[in-house]
Amino acid sequence: MSRRWRTMAGRDPGEPHRPATSLELLFDLCFVIAVAQASRSLHAALADGEYAIGVLRFALVFFTIWWAWMNFTWFASAYDTDDVPYRLTVLVQITGSLVLAAGVPSAFEEGDLRVITLGYVMLRSALAALWLRAAWSDPAHRATTLRFAVGVTACQFGWVGLLGLPAAARLPGIAVMLVAEVAVPVWAQSAGMTPWHPRHIAERYELFTLIVLGESVAATTVAVQSAFDRNHGTGPLYAVAVGGLLMAYAMWWLYFAEPAHTLLATTHRSHRRRFTWAYGHYLIFASATAEGAGLAAYADHVTRRTDASPLAAGAAVTVPAAVFLITVWAVHLRPHQRTTAEGIPYPAAAVGILLAAYSPAPALAVGALLAVLVVVVTVERR
Repeated sequence: MSRRWRTMAGRDPGEPHRPATSLELLFDLCFVIAVAQASRSLHAALADGEYAIGVLRFALVFFTIWWAWMNFTWFASAYDTDDVPYRLTVLVQITGSLVLAAGVPSAFEEGDLRVITLGYVMLRSALAALWLRAAWSDPAHRATTLRFAVGVTACQFGWVGLLGLPAAARLPGIAVMLVAEVAVPVWAQSAGMTPWHPRHIAERYELFTLIVLGESVAATTVAVQSAFDRNHGTGPLYAVAVGGLLMAYAMWWLYFAEPAHTLLATTHRSHRRRFTWAYGHYLIFASATAEGAGLAAYADHVTRRTDASPLAAGAAVTVPAAVFLITVWAVHLRPHQRTTAEGIPYPAAAVGILLAAYSPAPALAVGALLAVLVVVVTVERR
């Protein structure tokens, strides 16, 4: 069949050798820019002592990044035709991701949501068009795909409408829209599951995990290098650098300790588990990204560039690490465990990580705790 225009029938969920495509990798690569912008903006907010507003804005901005990425990922797993219309529509989504990334700084610094909303609407409107095309081509899943198209489109009208609300009503309006967005897939797939591919979805999430871990390492490296240039190296800076590397290595090790595709089987029990696993990754991705910002803010603290208290600066390192660990364990690792005892090291380590905010070298302490946890669970498994 010609590659120019293919019928968008559902893919085979049991299709062998279903890796991520080059277009999906390009999609991810462009989302790296938005992730980096969110990390840098959170770093700036933490360095300025704007902890509450910085974390809130980061959570909202990162939701738009993660949600746009996740929705396309699940669609592509079921309906990737790789023909000309499909490619052009995905390129529109990529353009929207770049516009969204350009709007992140103004959303953080001024609360101006116009540019980021424009990018998000571009992304989601292109996805709604793909859902309509799938509804036309796949009668067996037409009810589901039409629900997706209607739900996604309605949400875009809601986001645009928020721009006209007074400032006092904007935050409650955002909360309503977030609930509406996450409800769309639940409502749509109650009419039937789309033919997504478990191994393909697992690989896509693994690749995005590598992206956020890489961004964390990059943010830490830039901050530590800048601090070294100003101070020619100090003991606390060495501790930040070593601790950051240990954390990145351990976070990678723990996430990839178990295969994800086995949790995504098409049984009724796994149907509930899939939403928990898919939505729970918001905290995994956001905390890994925030870890880089926290380490960068702590590097500023040890070089006397901020007035943050030692406890607040340490918490910027320990809280994201604890959130990452608990969420990875709860949604990604715990379903594989056969006994309660296997899960005890994870919450115990999380408590130790939170307490590390009181230590004189929180990054190094967290890195060491995570490294010990890796040794414990690896030996336990063997």
